Amino acid sequence: MIGISKLYCGTVEPSDALRYGRHSSTLPSHLLQFSKDKRPVVVWNVTRKCNLKCVHCYAQATDEALANELTTTEGKALIDDLAQFGAPVMLFSGGEPLVRKDLPELAAYAVEKGMRAVISTNGTLITADMAKTLKSIGLSYVGISLDGMQPVNDRFRGVPGSFDKALAGIRHCQDAGIKVGLRFTINRYNVDEIPAIFDLLEDMNIPRVCFYHLVYAGRGSEMVKEDLSHEETRKAVDLIIDRTRALHDKGLAKEVLTVDNHADGPYLYLRLLKENPQRATEVLELLKMNEGNNSGRGIGCVSWDGEVYADQFWRHHSFGNVRKKPFSQIWTQPEDELLLKLKDKKQYVKGRCANCSWLDVCGGNFRVRAEAVHGDVWAPDPACYLTDDEIAQTI
Repeated sequence: MIGISKLYCGTVEPSDALRYGRHSSTLPSHLLQFSKDKRPVVVWNVTRKCNLKCVHCYAQATDEALANELTTTEGKALIDDLAQFGAPVMLFSGGEPLVRKDLPELAAYAVEKGMRAVISTNGTLITADMAKTLKSIGLSYVGISLDGMQPVNDRFRGVPGSFDKALAGIRHCQDAGIKVGLRFTINRYNVDEIPAIFDLLEDMNIPRVCFYHLVYAGRGSEMVKEDLSHEETRKAVDLIIDRTRALHDKGLAKEVLTVDNHADGPYLYLRLLKENPQRATEVLELLKMNEGNNSGRGIGCVSWDGEVYADQFWRHHSFGNVRKKPFSQIWTQPEDELLLKLKDKKQYVKGRCANCSWLDVCGGNFRVRAEAVHGDVWAPDPACYLTDDEIAQTI
């Protein structure tokens, strides 16, 4: 994640991470990416079942639950292991996590064990009563996915009425006092919706939005041609930066992040270098702390059937199964060659990534995207939009 609001608008200073000690167990959620120990944030896809039919779903969700999903008891055993391991956050995802009737029980258990519980949802199943339940168990955050305003969103989601139900879910969370934010996956068909998303933040007083770059996984692998060109991506990132600044200047500071393309970090720094060199120097230190992509290190994923992945997009390569071996052991005593290499992947990347000045900042970007396009997990990420001159620039 690249914190546009933190880095560009200065809402978090470099000293903050140092003041908190940079250990994930003591850091607030908005500083986790600066932690030293890099205990993984774990995404648990609790089910593959979903009530929508999103065209870009990385999990290839279906309308039926699978028989091999982890049970409530198995889920609590997973949470026990992760809590003892020191993983700071459990992100419940799917499919649609709220189709599991035991989701509140599982989230409450994670909170009881000292973890921060977060839900990634389409929002359509968050009734007023569900919002109150989620608030009562101490849920930290609800991220609700929107792909634009009503016509665009409902086309992407595959079910009419999804937009209105998602907005109702947002309101129910707000009424219950739960922090709620938006998740938006950028592609060629909805990039023009970005200004409307910023308008929605302001109109509904939503405090946070994450703009996700497209990852070629699951049904998203069929959308490679719908991804933005490099020039279009630069324009989209500039727009996000400009709209974030505009809100900040109006006294309406929002938490705005971009996700899944770590070229955004160097790009933001190079822009700041022209506009505010002193601030750019501070931002570079934060970017170095962040260390770019952390698949297989600072983030991990457990699937509905217990398989462990480098992140939620990499479902074709499992490192083991929590039914056979605890996540903590799979993660810290890796027997899988890919997991071993991902933990120090900068020495394995090839091409322009290997020679890039920003490798320590970007971390080699998304390996799963490189593999999807080039058939080589260590090839350059095709979504890196930095020019040859920019990657050669001395830091």
